[in-house]
Amino acid sequence: SDAGVVRLKNRPQFLFVRGGTSERRRSLVLQARRRKGSTVIGAGFTATKKIGNAVIRNRAKRRLREAARQLLPLHGKVGTDYVFIARMETATIGWQRLLDDMESALISHAQQISGGTGHT
Repeated sequence: SDAGVVRLKNRPQFLFVRGGTSERRRSLVLQARRRKGSTVIGAGFTATKKIGNAVIRNRAKRRLREAARQLLPLHGKVGTDYVFIARMETATIGWQRLLDDMESALISHAQQISGGTGHT
């Protein structure tokens, strides 16, 4: 399962994922949606102005990217696009807690897909 992780970059890709399911955690929100015909894992990262200035937003996104780099190869599903949304805590929360939150969100989402009726 050595699928490549591909960065989502444009607005329509983010809007598409927003129509999927979401998992809220203290330090991040995960949105995910399956993309027909995709053989990769998509990953996008966003931080809105409400969480802080550019320095804080950049730090939050950098932490999300690093966490996703570690965790998506383990818990991401091929053919699924993921968007990680920073929250107030993302830039400051302990690193292990951030990893735990992301891991738990990815696992819950994967269980929804496999254990559900296929409707998201």
